[in-house]
Amino acid sequence: MSRRRIGQEAFGFSVDRHGASSLDDLVGLIDWAPIDQALVVISSAAKGEPAWPPLALFKAMLLSIWYDLSDVKLAEALDDRASFRRFCGFSRSEPTPERTAFVRFRRSLVTHGLDKRLFDAITGQLKTRAIRVKTGTLVDATIIASASEAATNALHLRCDGEGHWVKHKGRPAVHGFKAHVGADADTALVEEIAVTPANINDGKAGPDALPDNPGDVYADSAYRGDHFGRAVIAKGGIPKIVATGMWGRDEVETQARLDAWNRPIHRIRGRIEKIFGTWKRSYGLRRMRWRGLAKAGVQIRLTAIAYNMKRSLKIAAISG
Repeated sequence: MSRRRIGQEAFGFSVDRHGASSLDDLVGLIDWAPIDQALVVISSAAKGEPAWPPLALFKAMLLSIWYDLSDVKLAEALDDRASFRRFCGFSRSEPTPERTAFVRFRRSLVTHGLDKRLFDAITGQLKTRAIRVKTGTLVDATIIASASEAATNALHLRCDGEGHWVKHKGRPAVHGFKAHVGADADTALVEEIAVTPANINDGKAGPDALPDNPGDVYADSAYRGDHFGRAVIAKGGIPKIVATGMWGRDEVETQARLDAWNRPIHRIRGRIEKIFGTWKRSYGLRRMRWRGLAKAGVQIRLTAIAYNMKRSLKIAAISG
């Protein structure tokens, strides 16, 4: 497979303290060699052209998430911004990919099912760098509208066939997917992800979002029941699930015991809402960009990788 060589212009950039970017810190956060090796099967070349290095395209995908850029805007920014070029490995004067290269790259990620492998590899590195003793895990889920929902509501077009409608009390119905997430309770690094249609019950899919050795597992009342509880215990964890009621003869005393159990769980598990808020407000995950469950998985896991990398920089700054 023929590939372009990039970054050949020696000393193409001189980075001083005025030109430095947080992206330069992010480059040094990861050992990119195993990520490059995982991507070796990908070719995103148009017919008759050498392929762009897949690692450069993967890094460009992260930029599109951090800066909430469409493929067109990403191609323009990569051509124009020195910090973007440095991050992806391009020198100052060489050409950069057009938007169609990003489309082909994402398609290849789906074809080869690489999103989970990449997420696991990068998250494993970041967890090692965090150097903290794990005490607990936050488990929760968030619904993300499908790419077709707005058009479906407005024009009565066909929905994304792999998504599903879901309705919660007091909220409008949403068609889309659900990201089930397990995150470290202390560092707020996302450790496990499962992606399902939006109508799948949290407790049913929750075991797939559990990391190994989860410690105390904090979750809301949707995770009550033996299915999730047994899965937590099987992985060596202790369920800390919000209770909706307790038995007792005295109503006041029973309510006091219920509040005493739920209060610390609510306080700790609420941290996961900041993760979802960052994904949706800052990283553009308010709606899926592409149709289908596999592509939804790619978008969600790429977003989690981007989030974990930025989060790790903050942890390093606090620890330093």
